[in-house]
Amino acid sequence: MLMMFLFLQNGLGGLIWSLLPLFIVILIFYLLVIVPHRRQQRELAQMIESLKINDEVITSGGIIGKIKEIRDTTFVILSAEKSFIEIGKNAVIGKREEKK
Repeated sequence: MLMMFLFLQNGLGGLIWSLLPLFIVILIFYLLVIVPHRRQQRELAQMIESLKINDEVITSGGIIGKIKEIRDTTFVILSAEKSFIEIGKNAVIGKREEKK
């Protein structure tokens, strides 16, 4: 019984101390990479939901256009004179700021 107690005391304590740096690295990775990425994704989703007709958007392909129609999963944008393009909502990466 005493032998089992000593084994668990030494073995478990050594295991915890040897794995502690790994847990610290995982925590730092989580705080520096995963949390900011989730925040950025949440802000992008909120921005896409707040878009309305005549807002200018930029797509992941670099196309800039005005929203002319909003559908369930897509936007119809006007990218040039009489050039309508239907894009997925997930292709929008940002809203173009108003020109001053």
